[in-house]
Amino acid sequence: MLSAAAFATHSRPGYGRDSAVAQITENKMAGNAGATTAAASNGTAQEAVSTGRIVMASLVGTTIEFYDFYIYGTAAALVIGQTFFPQSAPESQALNAFLTFGIAFLARPIGSILFGHFGDRIGRKSTLVASMLVMGLSTTLIGVLPGYEQAGVLAPWLLCILRFGQGIGLGGEWGGAALLATENAPPGRRAWFGMFPQLGPPLGFLMANGLFLLLLLVLGETNFVAWGWRIPFLISAALVAIGLYVRVSITETPAFREALARNERVKVPLLEVLAHHWRPLIQGSLSIVVCYALFYISTVFALGYGVSTRHIPRTDFLGMLCIAVLFMAAATPISAALADRFGRRPVLLVASVLAALSGFSLPVLLAGSTADVLLFLSLALGIMGLAFAPLGALLPELFPTRVRYTGASSAYNLGGILGASLAPSLAQLLLERGGLAWVGYYVTAAAAISFLSVLSMKETGGA
Repeated sequence: MLSAAAFATHSRPGYGRDSAVAQITENKMAGNAGATTAAASNGTAQEAVSTGRIVMASLVGTTIEFYDFYIYGTAAALVIGQTFFPQSAPESQALNAFLTFGIAFLARPIGSILFGHFGDRIGRKSTLVASMLVMGLSTTLIGVLPGYEQAGVLAPWLLCILRFGQGIGLGGEWGGAALLATENAPPGRRAWFGMFPQLGPPLGFLMANGLFLLLLLVLGETNFVAWGWRIPFLISAALVAIGLYVRVSITETPAFREALARNERVKVPLLEVLAHHWRPLIQGSLSIVVCYALFYISTVFALGYGVSTRHIPRTDFLGMLCIAVLFMAAATPISAALADRFGRRPVLLVASVLAALSGFSLPVLLAGSTADVLLFLSLALGIMGLAFAPLGALLPELFPTRVRYTGASSAYNLGGILGASLAPSLAQLLLERGGLAWVGYYVTAAAAISFLSVLSMKETGGA
């Protein structure tokens, strides 16, 4: 196995001066230089294995956690309202379900602060394991939660508590996974390595909606609504066990080990972020608003609208979403490669412009034929992939190693409050008050916010 210093030097995660420090450390540890060709080859092979394991841990972890998060979004559009809220007020069931969906986004910044603190203090690896445990436990318990008919008013309160727990867990997940990938990336490839945790959302979404679709087809709508929707939540327990197995086998990132060696840890990372890095925190939060708005309007809101208002069968709409999310998965590596080639800013600016234009197409396509609906979903999620991929590198690059977990996680999840927490419920209100056109204006406004935020940044790709 490579030494910590040698591994740090070969993978060059240090965003600037870290690489030079690692090189000096390696030279001192090398001592008598006389390493054989066989030893060098063995070290290179072990480094490749370690890098592959790290990339896999980053991808598998985010996929599982976003699966957990998205099954709730799909359930909120299909069954949460009628299961956990009184039948006496059917007109408010959908709105209440979407409001419980938003609770997790209010919890996510708390999770980012909590797990970010320990991620910057004790390390990325152990913190990521803890975040996955919190998410998995909350998700599994939702699967056994009694509904309103069994527990009365207690049911929605317990649901809100567990949804809050999901938000706490996911709040600590993304930042750690992004750091796990980017802090192990070779020079000039941080956007590419940062792309792997960005693939977690489309893969998790595909798993979640694919499973719901399968259950609807096999069980039928009556059994699905009665009890079948709980199966994806219960399956989470097995998936989390797999994720934990993958993550406990990885080592700490070289950048964090170097920060420990230089004694750069701070007592309260959040205070340093707020005192000295508040500008990138705001810029990072606003840069991701369009991603959240696009995604949750084109999935959670669109699913509820398509099934309830357009009367498109659940199975048909879930099938369309499974097709559309493939465009997001395909756009993600393309965008990451472009971000390494041309920089993060130009890719994000172009993606924001495309997102703004998609808002104008929303009322036409979402109210059109089934083919039009599929076209809108595919366009929206494809643009989401373009806008989302570079952020896996950009947000960590905005902050120094000693507060990177806290800073990147906080920016990511504060953006979630602005762009996603109220997106489905606000879109529902806009639909009722002004029609689909106003929902499209919401997407365009979110794109304009992110465009201006990225425009105010300096390019981070060469940092």
